[in-house]
Formats: sequence, C-alpha cells, structure tokens
Amino acid sequence: MNQELMDIVDRGKILMLKIAVCIVGITVLVLCIYWLPWQANVFADMYPEFIHLKYPLLIGIYMTAIPFFFALFQVLKLLGYIDKNKAFSELSITSIKYIKFCAITISAWYVAGIVTLISQNAGNPGILLIGLVIFFASIVIAVFATVLQKLCKNAVDIKSENDLMI
Repeated sequence: MNQELMDIVDRGKILMLKIAVCIVGITVLVLCIYWLPWQANVFADMYPEFIHLKYPLLIGIYMTAIPFFFALFQVLKLLGYIDKNKAFSELSITSIKYIKFCAITISAWYVAGIVTLISQNAGNPGILLIGLVIFFASIVIAVFATVLQKLCKNAVDIKSENDLMI
C-alpha cells in the first residue's frame, strides 16, 4: 500500500512538470503572437534608422521558436517515458539528444543575431542583454542535456549488461 501511495505521488509530480511545460509553451506562444510584433513596432518607432532590421529580427526570433517548441515536445515525451518507468531507455536518450541539439541551435541563432545587430551598429544594450541571457541559458541547457545524455547512456549500458548476465 505504501508503494502505491509513492507511485501516486510520483505521477502527481510528473503531471505538475507536464503542466509547467505546457504553461511555458503557451506563454511563449502568446508572447510570439502578441507581444513580439508590438515590441518590434515600439522599437521601430523609437529607432527609425533601424526599421530595416524589424522583419529580419522578427523572422530570426520566430525561427528560434521552432527548436524551442520542438524541445518542449521532447521534454513532454521524456516525462512520459519517466512516467512509464522507461527513464533509462534509448527513447529517453534520443529525446535528450534532440533537446541538446535544439538548445545548440537556439544558441547559434542568437549569436548570429547579436553579431548582426552589432555589425549594423544597432546594438541596443537591452536587446543585447536579452539575447545574451537566452544564449547563455541555451548553452547551460545544452551542457546539462549532454551530461544527462551520458548518464542515461551509461545506465542503459549497465542495464543491458545486467540483462545479459541473467
């Protein structure tokens, strides 16, 4: 009976994580649809000499949203594997690998965007700071995913060796 209670608690924690991931996804989607175009217009009005960068920057940011949402989908899949007691499986390793590649892709896009802004002398400190925060957060996620991928791979290898010995 105690184990059943622990399973229910664990499922509740995973459900909370899934809900949190969905809330993050919905928030970013709403920001991309409503806030980002509005903010682009505000900056275009404040700095009319850089109006030619408005749409390239919007497109660049929207292009980073694609790997972001793909990574969120992979996180949901990973949580599903954990919920089904398949945390240490090749499926989990694959999801972690995709999350790592998405984080690297986002980092690369933001570096390209920051370099573009600086080369155009449009390096507004606020925008550059936001870009750097996103860049470093993506790098941290990529490094964490790399470590987690290696740990899961080692666990899967040990599990496979133990299954062969039995």
